[in-house]
Amino acid sequence: MQDDPQQLELLRVCRIGRAQGLKGEVTVQVFTDDPEWRFEPGSVLYAHDGDDEYVVESSRTFKQRWIIKLEGCDDRSAAEALNGLELYGEADDPDDMLEADEWYPKDLIGLEARMAEGNAIGAPEGSVVGKVVDVVDAPAQSLLKIRLANPVTTGTAKDGTPIMEKTALVPFVDELVPDIDLGEGYLTLDPPGGLIPGL
Repeated sequence: MQDDPQQLELLRVCRIGRAQGLKGEVTVQVFTDDPEWRFEPGSVLYAHDGDDEYVVESSRTFKQRWIIKLEGCDDRSAAEALNGLELYGEADDPDDMLEADEWYPKDLIGLEARMAEGNAIGAPEGSVVGKVVDVVDAPAQSLLKIRLANPVTTGTAKDGTPIMEKTALVPFVDELVPDIDLGEGYLTLDPPGGLIPGL
Protein backbone atom coordinates (compact mmCIF):
# COMPACT_ATOMS: atom_id res chain seq x y z
CA MET A 1 0.00 0.00 0.00
CA GLN A 2 1.31 3.39 -0.95
CA ASP A 3 1.98 6.08 1.58
CA ASP A 4 -0.67 8.75 1.71
CA PRO A 5 0.83 11.55 -0.44
CA GLN A 6 -0.33 14.06 2.15
CA GLN A 7 2.16 12.45 4.53
CA LEU A 8 5.04 12.61 2.06
CA GLU A 9 7.66 15.30 2.42
CA LEU A 10 7.63 16.91 -1.02
CA LEU A 11 10.33 19.06 -2.59
CA ARG A 12 9.91 21.23 -5.66
CA VAL A 13 11.46 19.56 -8.72
CA CYS A 14 10.37 21.61 -11.73
CA ARG A 15 7.93 24.03 -13.28
CA ILE A 16 6.41 23.01 -16.59
CA GLY A 17 6.88 25.47 -19.43
CA ARG A 18 5.86 25.44 -23.06
CA ALA A 19 4.76 22.47 -25.09
CA GLN A 20 7.55 20.98 -27.21
CA GLY A 21 6.40 19.56 -30.52
CA LEU A 22 3.11 17.78 -31.09
CA LYS A 23 3.45 14.58 -29.05
CA GLY A 24 2.84 15.85 -25.52
CA GLU A 25 6.40 16.78 -24.50
CA VAL A 26 7.00 19.87 -22.36
CA THR A 27 10.03 21.94 -21.47
CA VAL A 28 10.69 22.33 -17.74
CA GLN A 29 12.44 24.81 -15.50
CA VAL A 30 14.52 22.62 -13.18
CA PHE A 31 14.81 23.18 -9.41
CA THR A 32 16.61 19.94 -8.55
CA ASP A 33 20.32 19.11 -8.51
CA ASP A 34 19.57 15.61 -9.77
CA PRO A 35 17.36 15.89 -12.87
CA GLU A 36 18.69 12.64 -14.37
CA TRP A 37 17.21 10.76 -11.42
CA ARG A 38 14.05 12.84 -10.96
CA PHE A 39 13.12 12.58 -14.66
CA GLU A 40 13.91 8.88 -15.09
CA PRO A 41 11.09 7.03 -16.88
CA GLY A 42 8.74 5.71 -14.22
CA SER A 43 9.54 8.44 -11.69
CA VAL A 44 6.50 9.78 -9.87
CA LEU A 45 6.04 13.52 -9.40
CA TYR A 46 3.22 15.24 -7.54
CA ALA A 47 1.23 18.44 -7.75
CA HIS A 48 1.78 20.65 -4.70
CA ASP A 49 -1.14 19.25 -2.71
CA GLY A 50 0.13 15.70 -3.23
CA ASP A 51 -3.21 14.56 -4.65
CA ASP A 52 -2.35 14.42 -8.34
CA GLU A 53 0.40 12.07 -9.48
CA TYR A 54 2.33 12.47 -12.72
CA VAL A 55 4.51 9.64 -14.02
CA VAL A 56 7.48 10.45 -16.25
CA GLU A 57 7.21 8.50 -19.51
CA SER A 58 10.41 9.81 -21.10
CA SER A 59 12.93 12.64 -20.75
CA ARG A 60 15.77 14.16 -22.73
CA THR A 61 17.92 17.25 -22.90
CA PHE A 62 18.18 19.68 -25.78
CA LYS A 63 20.42 22.75 -25.74
CA GLN A 64 20.86 22.48 -21.96
CA ARG A 65 17.09 22.34 -21.38
CA TRP A 66 15.19 19.37 -20.05
CA ILE A 67 12.21 18.12 -22.03
CA ILE A 68 9.93 15.55 -20.45
CA LYS A 69 6.83 13.61 -21.42
CA LEU A 70 4.32 12.58 -18.76
CA GLU A 71 2.12 9.52 -19.07
CA GLY A 72 -1.30 10.42 -20.45
CA CYS A 73 -0.09 13.69 -21.95
CA ASP A 74 -0.11 12.66 -25.59
CA ASP A 75 -0.69 15.76 -27.69
CA ARG A 76 0.16 19.43 -27.86
CA SER A 77 -3.09 20.68 -26.32
CA ALA A 78 -2.63 18.39 -23.29
CA ALA A 79 0.94 19.64 -22.95
CA GLU A 80 -0.15 23.28 -23.19
CA ALA A 81 -2.70 22.69 -20.43
CA LEU A 82 0.16 21.84 -18.04
CA ASN A 83 2.03 25.13 -18.60
CA GLY A 84 2.96 26.70 -15.27
CA LEU A 85 2.30 23.59 -13.18
CA GLU A 86 4.91 22.98 -10.49
CA LEU A 87 5.80 19.37 -9.77
CA TYR A 88 7.26 17.96 -6.58
CA GLY A 89 9.13 14.81 -5.69
CA GLU A 90 9.57 12.88 -2.48
CA ALA A 91 12.44 13.94 -0.27
CA ASP A 92 15.46 11.68 -0.19
CA ASP A 93 16.28 9.73 2.91
CA PRO A 94 18.17 12.20 5.17
CA ASP A 95 20.75 9.59 6.23
CA ASP A 96 21.55 8.76 2.60
CA MET A 97 21.96 12.45 1.84
CA LEU A 98 24.33 12.94 4.77
CA GLU A 99 26.50 10.12 3.48
CA ALA A 100 26.49 11.61 0.00
CA ASP A 101 27.24 15.09 1.36
CA GLU A 102 24.08 16.55 -0.19
CA TRP A 103 21.73 19.13 1.28
CA TYR A 104 18.35 20.67 0.70
CA PRO A 105 18.14 24.46 1.01
CA LYS A 106 15.55 24.15 3.78
CA ASP A 107 18.10 22.16 5.83
CA LEU A 108 20.63 25.00 5.64
CA ILE A 109 18.33 27.93 6.42
CA GLY A 110 18.55 28.80 10.10
CA LEU A 111 22.00 27.29 10.66
CA GLU A 112 24.48 29.39 12.57
CA ALA A 113 27.55 30.30 10.51
CA ARG A 114 30.84 30.02 12.43
CA MET A 115 34.46 30.46 11.43
CA ALA A 116 36.25 27.22 10.62
CA GLU A 117 39.32 25.93 12.40
CA GLY A 118 42.52 27.22 10.76
CA ASN A 119 40.60 29.60 8.48
CA ALA A 120 42.53 31.59 5.87
CA ILE A 121 41.92 35.01 7.43
CA GLY A 122 42.97 34.06 10.94
CA ALA A 123 39.62 34.75 12.63
CA PRO A 124 39.04 32.96 15.95
CA GLU A 125 37.78 29.41 15.44
CA GLY A 126 34.07 29.10 16.21
CA SER A 127 33.40 32.85 16.22
CA VAL A 128 29.86 33.49 15.03
CA VAL A 129 29.53 35.23 11.66
CA GLY A 130 25.75 35.15 11.51
CA LYS A 131 22.84 32.96 10.45
CA VAL A 132 21.89 31.46 7.10
CA VAL A 133 18.64 33.13 5.99
CA ASP A 134 18.41 32.00 2.36
CA VAL A 135 19.99 29.82 -0.31
CA VAL A 136 20.20 31.69 -3.61
CA ASP A 137 20.39 29.82 -6.91
CA ALA A 138 23.13 31.34 -9.09
CA PRO A 139 24.40 30.16 -12.50
CA ALA A 140 27.74 28.86 -11.21
CA GLN A 141 26.73 27.54 -7.79
CA SER A 142 24.31 28.20 -4.96
CA LEU A 143 25.04 31.08 -2.60
CA LEU A 144 24.37 31.13 1.13
CA LYS A 145 22.83 34.42 2.25
CA ILE A 146 24.06 35.06 5.77
CA ARG A 147 22.56 37.69 8.06
CA LEU A 148 25.59 39.10 9.86
CA ALA A 149 25.68 38.92 13.64
CA ASN A 150 27.55 42.23 13.59
CA PRO A 151 26.40 44.50 10.74
CA VAL A 152 29.21 46.60 9.30
CA THR A 153 29.18 50.29 8.31
CA THR A 154 30.48 50.43 4.74
CA GLY A 155 30.01 54.12 4.01
CA THR A 156 27.76 57.12 4.40
CA ALA A 157 24.70 58.06 2.38
CA LYS A 158 24.27 61.56 0.92
CA ASP A 159 22.10 62.55 3.85
CA GLY A 160 24.83 61.51 6.29
CA THR A 161 23.21 58.28 7.51
CA PRO A 162 25.57 55.32 7.70
CA ILE A 163 25.26 52.59 5.08
CA MET A 164 25.04 49.29 6.91
CA GLU A 165 25.98 45.93 5.35
CA LYS A 166 23.71 43.43 7.09
CA THR A 167 24.19 40.32 4.93
CA ALA A 168 26.88 38.48 3.01
CA LEU A 169 26.70 36.01 0.12
CA VAL A 170 29.02 33.02 0.37
CA PRO A 171 29.40 30.54 -2.52
CA PHE A 172 28.21 27.15 -1.31
CA VAL A 173 31.34 25.16 -2.15
CA ASP A 174 33.40 22.77 -0.03
CA GLU A 175 36.41 25.10 0.09
CA LEU A 176 34.42 27.93 1.69
CA VAL A 177 31.91 25.84 3.69
CA PRO A 178 33.99 22.93 4.96
CA ASP A 179 31.65 21.52 7.62
CA ILE A 180 27.90 21.27 8.11
CA ASP A 181 26.43 19.86 11.31
CA LEU A 182 22.64 19.72 11.07
CA GLY A 183 22.37 18.04 14.48
CA GLU A 184 24.19 20.87 16.22
CA GLY A 185 22.64 23.53 13.98
CA TYR A 186 25.73 25.15 12.49
CA LEU A 187 28.08 25.25 9.53
CA THR A 188 31.62 26.53 9.30
CA LEU A 189 33.10 29.09 6.91
CA ASP A 190 36.61 29.53 5.55
CA PRO A 191 36.19 32.67 3.41
CA PRO A 192 38.89 34.67 1.66
CA GLY A 193 39.51 38.19 2.93
CA GLY A 194 36.94 40.70 1.70
CA LEU A 195 34.14 38.22 1.06
CA ILE A 196 32.38 38.90 4.35
CA PRO A 197 32.11 42.53 5.47
CA GLY A 198 34.05 43.23 8.64
CA LEU A 199 36.30 40.15 8.35
